[in-house]
Amino acid sequence: MQVWKDYQQQHQDRFLNELLDLLRIPSISADSQYKGDVARCADAVKASLLQAGCTHAEICPTDGHPIVYGEIIIDPAKPTVLVYGHYDVQPADPLDLWHSGPFEPVIKDGKIFARGACDDKGQMFMHVKALEVMAKTNTLPCNVKLMIEGEEEVGSSNLGVFLENNKEKLKADIVLVSDTSMISMEHPSLETGLRGLAYMEVAITGPNRDLHSGVYGGAVANPINILCKMIASLHDENNHITIPAFYDKVENLSDVDRTALNNAPFDLNEYKNELGVADVWGEKGYTTLERTGTRPTLDVNGIWGGYTGEGAKTVLPSKAFAKISMRLVPHQSSDDIAAIFQQHFEGIAPASVQVKVTAHHGGEPVVTPTDSKAYQAASKAIQTTFGKDPIPTRGGGSIPIIALFERVLGLKTVLMGFGLDNDNIHSPNEKYDVANYFKGIETIPYFHKYFAE
Repeated sequence: MQVWKDYQQQHQDRFLNELLDLLRIPSISADSQYKGDVARCADAVKASLLQAGCTHAEICPTDGHPIVYGEIIIDPAKPTVLVYGHYDVQPADPLDLWHSGPFEPVIKDGKIFARGACDDKGQMFMHVKALEVMAKTNTLPCNVKLMIEGEEEVGSSNLGVFLENNKEKLKADIVLVSDTSMISMEHPSLETGLRGLAYMEVAITGPNRDLHSGVYGGAVANPINILCKMIASLHDENNHITIPAFYDKVENLSDVDRTALNNAPFDLNEYKNELGVADVWGEKGYTTLERTGTRPTLDVNGIWGGYTGEGAKTVLPSKAFAKISMRLVPHQSSDDIAAIFQQHFEGIAPASVQVKVTAHHGGEPVVTPTDSKAYQAASKAIQTTFGKDPIPTRGGGSIPIIALFERVLGLKTVLMGFGLDNDNIHSPNEKYDVANYFKGIETIPYFHKYFAE
């Protein structure tokens, strides 16, 4: 609609500057020293919802970080879209690899560089500005509710309780989420599924204190050596996960589905060059697109122990630690996988060490229907603004709350992301293209229009 386009162009500079202001707030949910900043960011999000046209907005306390809720109800008889996003961000470490300050956003080559630029402040804020475009031009075609949380990056542990206690408040017809990516601006896509997650921490304890590696080396088990051997044993020579029963509920794609998945535009050499690797790596017998979208994984996210300071210290450490995450596919349960991981990992430990396994958080895999009215509305919206139909894809990441929406609220979700796989989310130099940000603001109102129709 021309009125939407005119309003967006008129306020384009402000839309960008308001996002930059939000990116300056270090809302790191995982680190307690940033608790005040997380609360400050929640206040800023609430203010932005009211400024955009919400008739009601509030900050909802939880046992952790608060949830921001806003709504504008134009007619109870009309459809209602529940928009979900998050304002918390990942830690910025390692800081020395950033080209500019993670919370000092800069625009370079048409890209916004800052922590949270894509995941998820930039994408969440598109919905706030899209709402403003519709509300301020008196063209809002349906009711809109927004639930913006502050704990997505630490597992959304309090969101389930909030959903259970606020079913009436959150009553809607569909959930709309932009916390995912598309193939490219030339090849827009819609994600039709996400992997689940089981996140574990393991601790290996050997002797009751750090020891001199000369006096005791070779006679007492080194926890770091043992941990490395145990982790290495979790994959075989084909990069197949060796935990018993791990694959019991994994559904193999049909030949038709595999062919359709691999027909998505993908240049392997470009992929390798962009990552700076000589070759790809993964489970034998599957393509890169299959490995990242349809197969479960097990990866070490962090490992530490012993002396890591400057210079040398000949120590045989008392303890070693690792954080291990497993991405799950449909029919796998995060609780089941966590349990069999713990049983297996404790079972393969030698008697010379003690093992402690802790489950941190998990989430369930989801598949979204492509024949629904909501998916078709999203597809038509993208076709309207991009001039071509979106390609359905499977996402490799996890948004644990999506399965919870269906279980608690009975709502399906549309995953309409505008990020790119190379946006460095969770990494140094996270970015979000300014063009993608504005394209999202342009496209989202059409989803509401077509869904309401």
